[in-house]
This record gives sequence, C-alpha cells and structure tokens, in this order.
Amino acid sequence: MFDIVSPDAIASGRATDAYFQRTREALDGAGRDPHVVCEVTADQFPSGEFEIFAGIEDAANLLAGRDLDVSALREGQLFDGGPVMRIEGNYLEFAELETSLLGFLSPASAWATGAREIATAARDRTALSFGARHVHPSTAAALERSALVGGMDGFSHVGAGDVLDRAASGTMPHALVIAFGRGNQEQAWRAFDEHAPEDVPRIALTDTYADETEEAVRAARAVENLDGVRLDTTGSRRGDFEHIVREVRWSLDDAGFADVEIFVSGGITAEAVRQLRPYVDGFGVGSAISDTPPTDFGLDIVERDGEGAAKRGKLTGAKSVYRVGDSHVVQPAEAPAPDDGESLLEPLIEDGEIVREFDIDDAAERCAQDAERVGFRAE
Repeated sequence: MFDIVSPDAIASGRATDAYFQRTREALDGAGRDPHVVCEVTADQFPSGEFEIFAGIEDAANLLAGRDLDVSALREGQLFDGGPVMRIEGNYLEFAELETSLLGFLSPASAWATGAREIATAARDRTALSFGARHVHPSTAAALERSALVGGMDGFSHVGAGDVLDRAASGTMPHALVIAFGRGNQEQAWRAFDEHAPEDVPRIALTDTYADETEEAVRAARAVENLDGVRLDTTGSRRGDFEHIVREVRWSLDDAGFADVEIFVSGGITAEAVRQLRPYVDGFGVGSAISDTPPTDFGLDIVERDGEGAAKRGKLTGAKSVYRVGDSHVVQPAEAPAPDDGESLLEPLIEDGEIVREFDIDDAAERCAQDAERVGFRAE
C-alpha cells in the first residue's frame, strides 16, 4: 500500500545501493572475501563541533547474528571526530548492509542533535517534539526516540508511542475549533474538557479566529481549572511574537488567571526558545528537530587482512577515541591510552551477539551530562 521498504529487505541486505551487489558478485567470482576493519566516521579529527550519537539500537539489530565484532559509542554520547563505530569481520558478512547502517545512524544522530539544542535552550521549560509530520511515517518512532535521547520531554506521535512504550502528548488542533465555527470557540474548548481523558492536560488553543489575548482570557473563563493556553499563530500573522506572548501573560494575570500557563508552537527554533523562555512554560518544536541535516557519516575499510588500508582522504588503520576532560583524542588503536582518558568505543556485538542494553532514559541522561561537560551550544 505504501512506499516502504520492508524490514525483511533491510535485514537481508536488499535495502542497499546497487554497487554493493556488484561488489559481492565480483568478490564471489574472484574467490575473495578479505577480513577487514571498517569504521564509521563523520570527521577524521576532533573539530569541537559536537553532535549526538543515536540510532545505535537499530544498527545493532541490523548487524547481530553475523560473524562480526562491533564496538561503538554509547547512545546519547557526544562526538566531534574520529570513529563512532568499528566493525571487524569478513567483508561479505556485511557488505550490503552499509546503506541501511548509515541510514539508521545519520538521521537519528541529526535529530538527537537538533533536540539537544532545543533542550539546552529550553532549560527548565517543557519541550515536546512535534516533528513527526515532517518525516516519512515509517521513521516516526526513530525520530521520537532520538528526540527523547536529545533531551525532549515528550512527543506527539501516537504510533511512535506504541513502539517506544511511551504515551504521546497533545491536546487540540485548530481543526477542532474550526469544526465548531467562528464565535463558538467556547463550545470547542468545553467539548475538549468534557471528553478528553482525565490525565490529559487542559490546554486550549487560543489563536484560531480572534486576537490571542482575547481568546486566551475567554478560554480561561470557559473551562474551569484550565491548565494552559497554546499559541500556534502562523509566522505570517505573528508580528512581534514576543510582544504577543507577553501581552497574553499580562491579560491572563489581569483577569485573575495567573496560574494558567502559556505554551507556544509553530516554527519554533532554538533562538525563539531562548527569546521566549522568560514568558513561556512550554514549547512544541517540529521542524527545528526533524529538518536537522543528516549527519554525514561514511563507512570505510581501514584495515585489510591485518594491514593498514584506507582510501585517500581517510586515516589508515584501526583507531581508538578517548575523552580527556572536555575534549576528544583520536589515535591508533595500538597506542597507549592517554592519561585520564576514557575510551568511548565500547563493545556492542561480540561473535554476532549484542552485548549491551539500550535504555532511552539512560541515553538521555548520558547526553545531558555530556552536553554540559563540553558546553554544547552554550548560550
């Protein structure tokens, strides 16, 4: 029904670039299958421009069950150069899997990085991922997992919640208000209040027809114990959005609704989060996460049959990556570890078996600690 490559095709290596099929045909025909060390990298040397590593659970499941040993960073760790994954084994064990492997890691790491930037800007404010509408539905769970790893407090996609065993967040769209018609906003807000599950926060969308300040006060009067209002005004109508938000806060306070919180969404960027944070209690962020350009990972052979081998522009030989203080050190794998160095490449698969567990909360905590340690996108 849909343009979706099946999980079976991914696992079998059919979800690949055609030249890997040609490579297998050539190597099989020539009777060659070298033992190789391959590395996944974005930058060869540390650059100081940190990103967040994500997508590792899918990558591990892709490589598991094959005669391989794999080491990798932990989910949520920050990196700025050197390998994030090392694969050892006969090349034809995984040749056709390169396309899918990088496809698991590249967008996931980008989404986590975009989410971390938002979470850093939001500080103690609530930040939710609203970006699933910008990606193919088959990748929504990967997006939302990466958003959580990056530090978002929740997400809106119901199907992703089913996969990740997390409840999706969300209240009402403009469509609900429009369904009741202009002038009948109170009916829409009350219908939501009367019929939404009890554990769903009572947050009214208050910018559909009238001025934001007017609708916000009307909603607070219409719904007893309203938790908050959400402003999702399109960019073409906002003008000075900071001024609008401050005016809504003033009007709610003046009308006796100081406990009604304000949430904003719609084209929110990290810069907007920093600007609005003093006046806003929560943010819904979509494209600033989902549209983060994929991390430009590549997979390259660096050793063949025990000897250094790499193409031009790549560093030959297996490498180790260490964190020393707030920076990274990349060096040959056989070199002694630097003083006080923490090795970042840890076993992921041994003899084809996955040897680590994956926990979103642990990864998010690791990401937050790493981000603070290196001053990620510090304001």
